[in-house]
Amino acid sequence: MIRKFGLLKVPLIWLCRPKVIEHTDERIEVVIRLRRRTKNHLGSMYFGALAVGADVTGGFLAMDPIKESGRQIQLIFKDFKADFLKRPEGDVHFYCNDGLAVRELVKKTVETGERHNYKMNIEAIVPSLSMDVVAKFELTLSLKDKTI
Repeated sequence: MIRKFGLLKVPLIWLCRPKVIEHTDERIEVVIRLRRRTKNHLGSMYFGALAVGADVTGGFLAMDPIKESGRQIQLIFKDFKADFLKRPEGDVHFYCNDGLAVRELVKKTVETGERHNYKMNIEAIVPSLSMDVVAKFELTLSLKDKTI
């Protein structure tokens, strides 16, 4: 599903080839492999590829509750903050544990018909090298019900 979405809607996602490793109601884990397309000139992951990973992680965590609502809810990220802590010199795994809060956000959006926002926290690690966090992201998820 992620590849089809990337190819049809956001080609940059398709180029980075993110893969969902785990997806539950509470959390999601996405990986982007370190390869020629995602590397910078120093051999670590390019910050643009890291931004794609954070975007996909947050967006796909919201996709299931939106689909389950049966409504036409528009999803967009209102802002993006990143802290790069270490050079990611391997495949990067992105984690977000805000699934239950996102479900509540979707419910609130459906109930009120108004735009609602939620600050999502996403962390990135390179498990092949260390379990230390290499980057932290804060994205404000903004939802609006366009059904009516």
